Amino acid sequence: MFAGKTSIPCSHGQLEAIYRPTSELAERVALVLHPHPLYGGTMHNPVVFHTARALHDAGYETLRINFRGVGGSSGAHDRGVGEVDDAREALDFLLAQQPAAKQVLVAGFSFGSAVALKLGCSDARVHRMVAIAAPAGMYDFGFLASCAKPKLFVHGDRDDVAPLSLLRDKLERLGVAQADVHVVRGAGHFFESQLDELRAEVQRFAAA
Repeated sequence: MFAGKTSIPCSHGQLEAIYRPTSELAERVALVLHPHPLYGGTMHNPVVFHTARALHDAGYETLRINFRGVGGSSGAHDRGVGEVDDAREALDFLLAQQPAAKQVLVAGFSFGSAVALKLGCSDARVHRMVAIAAPAGMYDFGFLASCAKPKLFVHGDRDDVAPLSLLRDKLERLGVAQADVHVVRGAGHFFESQLDELRAEVQRFAAA
């Protein structure tokens, strides 16, 4: 069984990853995806770390990856297209390590949330999703209209990168089902002083 920092073989070479399993027969597993690579996003981002920690505390074995072109991952940034493939291959790896998994969750922060939602809605193996600071004004979220899987959106009401109003408008316009929106009061895009509330909300949703 792989553990700690590892490399996942993929179509363009390898994905750098952190995988810390406590069991080879886990029933809950989660993939956690990082923010935009061109703006410094990596799997070591504090929001990503705290999200993974919350999921671990909720009983999930977690896998974090660096998207293509980030850190030790091969390839180059692909504007969210190839990154969905990266996430899918990372999920392949995770489920190969944990064949007993019955609950599969994909979470992401900012750019990573767009990738997580895209993968989660299109892949039958994924049961639920967590989207943190989802940039609804930057990506086409039209696919959410036909995605009935449980989804948690965690958003700061002072997010000036991905305004909360754009997310609410899009969810309402699309008639998105099974969407739980939790607003963190006073939080900006990076939840600098509200990481404890973020973690508690992710853990609440994941443990249900």
